[in-house]
Formats: sequence, C-alpha cells, structure tokens
Amino acid sequence: MTWQRILTLLAAIALGAGAWRAGGWAGIALVGSALVLWFLLNYTRLITIMKRAADQPIGYVGSAVMFNVKLRPKLPLLHVIGMTRSLGERLSAEGVEPEVYLWRDPGDSQVICEFEGGRLARWRLERPTQAAENVESGEASGKPE
Repeated sequence: MTWQRILTLLAAIALGAGAWRAGGWAGIALVGSALVLWFLLNYTRLITIMKRAADQPIGYVGSAVMFNVKLRPKLPLLHVIGMTRSLGERLSAEGVEPEVYLWRDPGDSQVICEFEGGRLARWRLERPTQAAENVESGEASGKPE
C-alpha cells in the first residue's frame, strides 16, 4: 500500500469515529450517504468519459500539437483520455511499466505518452518528416506558383 492509501484509510476511520461521537448511528448514516454520493459522482464521470472515448477511433486526437501543449506531468490516464476523447493506442505490452500510449492526428503528427503508476511521466511530440522538410526548404503545398 502507498502512503496515500494508508492516509485515506486513516482519514476514513477518523471521520467514522467523529461521526459516531457526534451523532451515533445517524452520524454514521450521514457519512455513509456522503461516501455513496462521492462514489456515484466519480462513477458517473468515469462512464461519461468512456462513452465519449468509445465514439472515436483508438489513438485519434484532433490536433496533436494542441494536445501536446495541454499535457503536464502527473496527469492521470483518465484525465488524458478525457482530454483526447479517445483511448490511446497501446504501444507497450500488457502489465508492463511504463505504459506507453500513442495518439495521432489527421496530419500524422503524434504524441507518445508514458504513464507510470497510472500517471503521466513523460511525453513527446513527433511530427512527420516530409512536412518538416517542406517547411525548412520553403515549399508549401497548396501555394500557386
């Protein structure tokens, strides 16, 4: 168990003891109701995010560059899925740390994210080489000559 889980368990025990001392069984019922409400809110959020992600192709994001800008360290995987509204394409083997996922946009730019313990550790943006060479040489596809 991590220290956060131990701290959460101790806080729940202290909350239950305080509820019992303040109101007996009514206090315990109030705390229990609050915990059930908290669970239902988080469950509804999870289901909503997964329903939105189910409507998109796996590993798709509208703009990889904008997605890259919004990322920051220690974001949970669920939050990243909510941002992209798509499940990432898994690049790592099942159950291997770090978990590596890829999101690609229509321009073939891609963001590769590594998650350790369910949280974003590292990410990188990869752009197609042909487009980068065209920009460097001053060629633009779509400009009339």
